[in-house]
Amino acid sequence: MRLFAISDLHLPGGGAKAMDVFGPHWAGHFEKIKQDWLARVSERDLVLLPGDFSWAMRLTDALPDLYALGRLPGRKILLRGNHDYWWNALGQLRAALPPSMMALQNDAVIVDGLAVAGSRGWNYPDPSSPEFAEDDKIYKRELIRLELSINDAKRRSPGSPLVVMTHYPPFRDRYEPSPVTGIIEGSGAVAAVYGHLHGEPGFSIGASRLVGGVAYHQTSCDGLGFRLKEIKI
Repeated sequence: MRLFAISDLHLPGGGAKAMDVFGPHWAGHFEKIKQDWLARVSERDLVLLPGDFSWAMRLTDALPDLYALGRLPGRKILLRGNHDYWWNALGQLRAALPPSMMALQNDAVIVDGLAVAGSRGWNYPDPSSPEFAEDDKIYKRELIRLELSINDAKRRSPGSPLVVMTHYPPFRDRYEPSPVTGIIEGSGAVAAVYGHLHGEPGFSIGASRLVGGVAYHQTSCDGLGFRLKEIKI
């Protein structure tokens, strides 16, 4: 089994959302991703998808995008992003997903001896921001969810290699440590993948970096040139 990751696909969600408003390089971006995916991923491989799949507001509108991903080879693990407003009732989502797709929320997924855990995360709270109180509340809630997921992985598959997914960057600023990186590194994870960032070449767009013994991979699709990143474990 090979392991791949890509995030922030931003599929149209039943509308006519054209991503090339964010730059000409986005024109036909999903076709580029599919071409690379079909060339490299087998049915036994695992693809991590850390968030922002669809612009849809409701699950029914997101289903065509999810089915389009489901038809691609490999097994896929989904994590909610900040733009996935359609991701509400987890039971309904899991019942609607194609067989090759698994949703990760407050628990872990074990595939062929590899444990995958994670949580969406949030922006690191800025005490000078008027949104500090709300950001701090959400950030702390996401820390709890991350710990729940990692604990589930360790309970269900002790000793297995652990990969952690977040949507938001786990670092406080640039590569500075944060409570999220503290949890990830304390868990013994071998790798972590995240997305969310676009158009910021100074901060790890498409890059990988070893920090605290964990290989961190930024996987936003535009930073990867609309190609999947293979994660070596």
